Amino acid sequence: MKEVEIVADYRKDRPLNPMAVVSARSFTLEETNKYAGSYGDPARMAANYAGVVSARDNRNDIVIRGNSPIGLQYRLNGVEITNPNHFGASGTTGGPITMLNTNLLANSDFLTGAFPAEYGNALSGIFDLKMRTGNAGRREYWAELSWNGLEFGLEGPFSKNSPATYLAAYRYSITDLIEKMGIDLKESARYQDLSFNLNFPLKKAGVISLFGLGGTSGIDRLDSDEAPQDWTFATHGEDLRSESALFATGLSHLYYFNSGTSLTTRLSVTGSQVETQIDTFSISSPQAFLRNGEKSSEMKYELSSHFSNKFNASNVLEAGFILQFYDVNFADSIYFKGAYKQQTGSRSSFSLLQAYVQWLHQFSNGFSSYLGLHYQYFTLNSSQLPEPRAGLKWAVNPRHTLSLGLALQSQMQARVMYFVQTPLPDGGYALTNKNMDFSKSLQAVLGYDYLINEYFRIKAETYYQWLYDIPVKESIPQYAILNEGTEYFVDRMDSLVNLGTGTNYGLELTLEKFLNRNYFFLLTASLFQSQYRGYDGQTRNTSFNSNFVVNAVGGYELPFGKRKNRALILGLRMTWSGGRPYLPYDQQATVEAGYPVYDWENAYQFRYPDYFRTSLRVGLRRNERKFNVIFLIDLQYRANYTYIYLYRIDVTNGEIVKDFKMGLYPNSTVRFQF
Repeated sequence: MKEVEIVADYRKDRPLNPMAVVSARSFTLEETNKYAGSYGDPARMAANYAGVVSARDNRNDIVIRGNSPIGLQYRLNGVEITNPNHFGASGTTGGPITMLNTNLLANSDFLTGAFPAEYGNALSGIFDLKMRTGNAGRREYWAELSWNGLEFGLEGPFSKNSPATYLAAYRYSITDLIEKMGIDLKESARYQDLSFNLNFPLKKAGVISLFGLGGTSGIDRLDSDEAPQDWTFATHGEDLRSESALFATGLSHLYYFNSGTSLTTRLSVTGSQVETQIDTFSISSPQAFLRNGEKSSEMKYELSSHFSNKFNASNVLEAGFILQFYDVNFADSIYFKGAYKQQTGSRSSFSLLQAYVQWLHQFSNGFSSYLGLHYQYFTLNSSQLPEPRAGLKWAVNPRHTLSLGLALQSQMQARVMYFVQTPLPDGGYALTNKNMDFSKSLQAVLGYDYLINEYFRIKAETYYQWLYDIPVKESIPQYAILNEGTEYFVDRMDSLVNLGTGTNYGLELTLEKFLNRNYFFLLTASLFQSQYRGYDGQTRNTSFNSNFVVNAVGGYELPFGKRKNRALILGLRMTWSGGRPYLPYDQQATVEAGYPVYDWENAYQFRYPDYFRTSLRVGLRRNERKFNVIFLIDLQYRANYTYIYLYRIDVTNGEIVKDFKMGLYPNSTVRFQF
């Protein structure tokens, strides 16, 4: 018999969420795995989209329209997740290796601005991720060896007589396996994670789902195991030991009152912990000295409900609430000016309350409007804000669409920042950041979409974003919290006040060919300006103002064999972007003080060189009746003017240490499914 192909009526140029009229797109499991150089990571895949730039090569933090990566929010099955990455730090949203397993993800949305009212507490972007349900017809298994680890997964029905299904996968660190084989590595990274989704359809009571992910990670980077010439600094070395953990689990219930009315209720628990220690030593003082350390944890308990009612073909009304209760414990210290300074040392509980309502109205088949209102209240300091959202979408004809979005959005600060301590003359401390208000953003987005045919489109968007009530510091008037997010940590600045502002504006172009006839490609170009004003009111570049980025990614599969059940896989990715501004060190002041001192007078006036990266993918796939196997190898080259890997200063002689590393980097994947 000839092959029969059944394809769902799925518009690839539209997001899954119909309320998102601008700056949103859906992506599939296929896209995440087919993009060369993505490591099977949704964040690294999204770095190919218009308006998105990677913050640095060795982490998956992403910059959206010049905003800090801290402004990004991850959601999994409707539940906000703090930081779903291994080796995550307090207040950040990225890490070197993702905990998200793409083998478990269903079609999902990625939003970059002017969000619908159901999304709150975010400034730059939303990853609205969905887990798929397991195969209800048969049991299936897979094994995979890749950058993300050694993985085993399974899915299927619990029994032949029940529609309930399971889906789960476990991964273990590749580098840890290599070390267990007796091969020593300079950076010993250990991690493991587990993801699952259990689905229980009930005859008359809706659908219950239990889902979650969790993982632990640890890394030891020890200069004490290296020869002096290989230490971080010429005069002394550092030993870094870091452990982190995250888990998130949720129970949801979906009930349909009728074909157009539904209620989804979720109860979830999310927890994270970070423990870090840095010791220093030198040839003259070989005994390790504790320089700084951290032991922090967060627990979040969340209850949410989402009601949707489609009155008729022209009107959809949705409303809901999100109640989040936090229990946090932050503790860290650093050796500073001959004594230990405790930056945080507090345990506290507080809540964030959110509510929203949104309405989508179809005036005609080609013209629709969106209105929404989001409200949030922070119990720690009584910050609150109603946030109106609005949008218009006009399909001039089936191929040409214009869209407009307006939104007021806000985000509370990284929770650790509220508990930074300010020393008092009597030896005590004061929490001078506790009353910080939300950072706020007013956005306008205008878009044009031309669907040339079912698989080929051109898209353009221009936007303007005004940020205000941004925390800044009087004693360092050039500082603004907008610039945090480029490092593995967030600077514990005290005495912050909401007097800063910022502007982001730009133009984004997309030329996309969806997968068809065995090939696809995506070409994007973004021009943007990102600036801020600190306490002194002077306009400066943000640390993310690289001004432009150009991406090109594509792939081709060449079937071969008698039954065409084998394929040669080819893929290519190229990225070119401007250099990021940075905060330089004051070399003379650093040597005199004995600790790093920044040159704030020249903050973000200098730039790193432009960034250029290419990734080439070659692979083979074989499909049989009862199994399939795929082998991929990615050769990734980062020229010697890549994002900087290390920028540090030697406090004894003022020497600047710049390390670009990561030139030619091979990465392979082997997946066996049966």
